[in-house]
Order: sequence, then C-alpha cells, then structure tokens
Amino acid sequence: MTKMILQIETATTVCSVALANRGELIAVKEVNERNVHAEVITVFIDELLNKAGIKYGELDAIAVSSGPGSYTGLRIGVSTAKGLCYALSKPLIAVETLEAMASGFAAEGNYTDALMCPMIDARRMEVYTALFDAAGNTIKPTAAEIIDEHSFTTELQQNKIVFFGDGAAKCRRILSQSSNAVIVEDFYNSAAHLTQKAYQKYQAGQFEDVAYFEPFYLKDFLVTTKKA
Repeated sequence: MTKMILQIETATTVCSVALANRGELIAVKEVNERNVHAEVITVFIDELLNKAGIKYGELDAIAVSSGPGSYTGLRIGVSTAKGLCYALSKPLIAVETLEAMASGFAAEGNYTDALMCPMIDARRMEVYTALFDAAGNTIKPTAAEIIDEHSFTTELQQNKIVFFGDGAAKCRRILSQSSNAVIVEDFYNSAAHLTQKAYQKYQAGQFEDVAYFEPFYLKDFLVTTKKA
C-alpha cells in the first residue's frame, strides 16, 4: 500500500516540492531564485503530481518545512500546505528546517566523522543554526546566532564540524580559523531533505492542527524603511 507524502520547502531562496512514497523519494521539482515562491509553487505541485501520475486525492499527507527561515517564504509554504490539507482532508506534517537540512546532508554520507551545523542566512552576520551529531541527534538546539570569533570555539576544540547551508559561506573567514571547521558552500535546501523525517512523523501519527499551525519564525518580522 502506498503512503504518498507531498513535501514543500520554501524557507530560503529555494522553492522546492517533492513527492515520496514510504520514505523513498519519487520526484522533486525546484528552483533557486528569490521572490518567485508565490508564483511557482502551485505550478510546481501540479507538474510534479502529473509527471508522477498521482492525483491529489491519492496523497496521504502534506509535509512542510516549518522554519526558521525567510518570513515570506515560510508563510507561502505553510499557507499552501494548509490549504491543501483543508481541501483534501489530509494530515499536516511539520519538519523543522534545520533538522531537514541535517537529514539531507547526512544522507550524502560525505562527513560521517563530523558534527553537522546547518546555517540559514538571517542577514548581516546572523544565522539560524543548530548542531547535530552524525546520527542526526540534536547537540545544540535551533537559535539565531551572530557569528564572531568566539562562535563554536568550545565545540571546534573537540570536534570536526561541517558548516553548510546558505548562511555558511559568509562565515568562512571567521570559522575557518579553526582546522576543525569545514565549510560546504554548495548545499541547498530541498523538499527532498524532508523525506525521512516526514515519513517517521507520519508513521508515529505526529500531525499538526491545521487550523492553528504557524511557521517557526524564531524572530519577529521587522519592517524596515530606507532613510531619506
């Protein structure tokens, strides 16, 4: 019996949708471009399901990357997921964005002897980040951190740490002062990274209340205006 989960990732500049069956990825469609999420997300979902030969009613659940990340991107992804859940009477699964990143990175199997530190750009020298061991267990929980010469000093003294995600590149100059720091700049968020976590939550019946669920913004949304 199939267990089809539609997965949505919009927490960064990447707009990505994927389809998985029983924890196995079937297809993914995505683009890495700013400010196109609202325009392309429903088109991507239609194209993805049509290509896979799956009807909307055949989906068993909708999974969404829940944050932290871009306020606008998260709002678009979550509202799309909730709308589908309402229309189809399907359960909603939320996967924290940094956990999904760690799961996707670990699946590549390139750094099995290191801690994983996904980073999402939060402007200037601030990032949304967390620290995981090679098995995906949380060592440091999700937080917004300003990266400076004191960041991760204790952890880097004892462990090799791989920093990845769209927030890692800007931290290279500071973090690479330690020989235990590895910076990976070509890792991008993808709905494919939700696959294992989403299916685990589906099996455990860990669903969100569609009416009240909100993204994990971590910080309040600030509106800024240019000075004259």
